[in-house]
Amino acid sequence: MTSKTEIKSLLFLMDDPDPFVQESVENRLQELGENAVPLLDEYRAEINNENARQKVNEVIHKLTFETLEQDFIEILEGGLKTRKSLEKAVFTLARFGNPTLRISEYQSKLDHFADIVEPQIKYKLDEKRKMKRLLKFIFEDLNFHGDAEDYHAPQNCFLDQVIERRKGLPISLSLIVMFISRRLEMPFFGINMPIHFMLNYVGDKEELLIDPYDNGAIVTYDQCYFFLKKNNIDPRPEHFQMATNFDIVLRCIRNLIHSYERKEEMHRIEDLGRLLSVAEMYQ
Repeated sequence: MTSKTEIKSLLFLMDDPDPFVQESVENRLQELGENAVPLLDEYRAEINNENARQKVNEVIHKLTFETLEQDFIEILEGGLKTRKSLEKAVFTLARFGNPTLRISEYQSKLDHFADIVEPQIKYKLDEKRKMKRLLKFIFEDLNFHGDAEDYHAPQNCFLDQVIERRKGLPISLSLIVMFISRRLEMPFFGINMPIHFMLNYVGDKEELLIDPYDNGAIVTYDQCYFFLKKNNIDPRPEHFQMATNFDIVLRCIRNLIHSYERKEEMHRIEDLGRLLSVAEMYQ
């Protein structure tokens, strides 16, 4: 049985210059395994120093990554056939940033959002007005928006942190819309456009493109073509096809790899590369 005192001692000894001491600490932490995570998490909450907190984060990551990887593989083996399985996969990826994440808490938050807006769209609205009402609820009432200050921050990729911070990348904002709309049985889908992920609303009477990074504004294909041309990309029909669940998962992982490349955190990139390789195998 370990204690918080032992955890503190092990973390302190991690900085010891003696390789034997470092190896002994590493072996002890591996021996404790995930049983040490609750105490590490408790200790992390008490730390004010950012560098010390980051050290604890890395220890927790090392102790939990293998379980995360196995859980991720189990989801992929199911085929990602439903929007519900996609949601589970995306929240499992969020454990990469927060290994102690309780996924059910954030699924309950999405349930709550859907429950709030459902009475507003349930009666006497045509499909386009329902669509607009949901987008207004998410981007104005809940204030989800793009992170223009630190676009490439990993936090913008992790769905739990997107929910907490109310900001993220185009794809993570799209997933918020898609997961809330799943609970309301509304036909929102993703468009895997290069550089800028888009939303697609496929109603009975019309199909619309939506920019999640511009507060859910409706845009035209001509505007998207111009955007791609401006960014030296020759627009092709496949750029506007509906994204599969695997397309979305792969893009989420690649976005995270890009974020950690900018931070030069090579060990994180290596672990994400393992997840990417596994996902590509199941695609």
